[in-house]
Amino acid sequence: MQHIERAIFDLRRGLPVVIEGRHSRHLVAPIEAATSDLLQDMKDGARTAPQLVLTEHRLAHLGRSNADAPAAIELQTDDAREDVIRWAADPDADWPPSRQPVAISDVGHAALALMRRGLLIPAAIVIEPDDSLGPAIQRRLDRGDLLSVTAADVFAHRHAAPSLLRRVSEANVPLEAAPHSRFVIFREADGMREHVAIIIGDSAQWATPVPVRLHSACLTGDLFGSLRCDCGPQLKASLATISKRGGGVLLYLAQEGRGIGLANKMRAYQMQDDGLDTVDADRVLGFDQDERDYAVAREMLAQLDVAHIELLTNNPAKLDAMNREPIEVARRRGVYGRLTRQNRRYLATKAQRAGHWLDALLSEPVLSESTDSDRNEQD
Repeated sequence: MQHIERAIFDLRRGLPVVIEGRHSRHLVAPIEAATSDLLQDMKDGARTAPQLVLTEHRLAHLGRSNADAPAAIELQTDDAREDVIRWAADPDADWPPSRQPVAISDVGHAALALMRRGLLIPAAIVIEPDDSLGPAIQRRLDRGDLLSVTAADVFAHRHAAPSLLRRVSEANVPLEAAPHSRFVIFREADGMREHVAIIIGDSAQWATPVPVRLHSACLTGDLFGSLRCDCGPQLKASLATISKRGGGVLLYLAQEGRGIGLANKMRAYQMQDDGLDTVDADRVLGFDQDERDYAVAREMLAQLDVAHIELLTNNPAKLDAMNREPIEVARRRGVYGRLTRQNRRYLATKAQRAGHWLDALLSEPVLSESTDSDRNEQD
């Protein structure tokens, strides 16, 4: 699967890649790298109209409310780069008049999967090379200047990734809330993400079921104390709770921004500043309301020989995702951060639109920014 990993890195560098579909070869470029010159070159070398491939969430935002699958806009010769960028990611864009969505092939689906995996905006320009561009692409492939992958391998990589997780290093790291802690580092096969299992206390002394918390990395909240979310206080409360309960495991997962990555999280923040809520902002960019996959968390616990757990969460999706083989969730326990003026709307959206169990927290008065308001664990 190394060629898939290389393709992801090439796309993140702004380079196009070739995807071989069931019936034909296509050249694929990330929308984030769509310069005017690249767009013109792809138009000039396309056998048929180039396609701007979009997710169903982006299509819905553009007014195609009946979209239940990814589709494409066929680009015309006079479409400028600014038009294409606007259709792909601008919150104020409308569907281009007089055009209908075009069904996409396995290559289009594979292109979106690679963009998501690469933490790029999930949109791509896709062409089938004509007789003039095709030989030039083959020469670049022969020289190693361009990478080719198959759509089938892209899909296989996506499904196999959690099982390829490797335990790469570990060390004792005493924490303020949990002095007897050990960090175990897991690396995903493509090398892009490293996850941390924080082993708290002596496993021989752990309660049954084992207290476990899944915490998605949040640079802004965990490290810098952002008031836009409750992630930092939740992380501290989780560590303290597990330590007080005799130890357990906190999985610190590289899933920034509910799985969309830091750059896209900042894009979504800007849209929230302009009035959208956290769910709608992600969907404007083409993402689902939650892009996280917890298969990696189940694999981490399996490699740690932890199977029977008490899950610390307010998120019903986590509960459902974790209560699957080989993990059994015996019970759930809530864990809360703090309510601030800046994060109240964010938390209310999670409760109302994603079903998070936050009624008790949201019913309390907003605490001042200077108040030490980390909450104690609650059932």
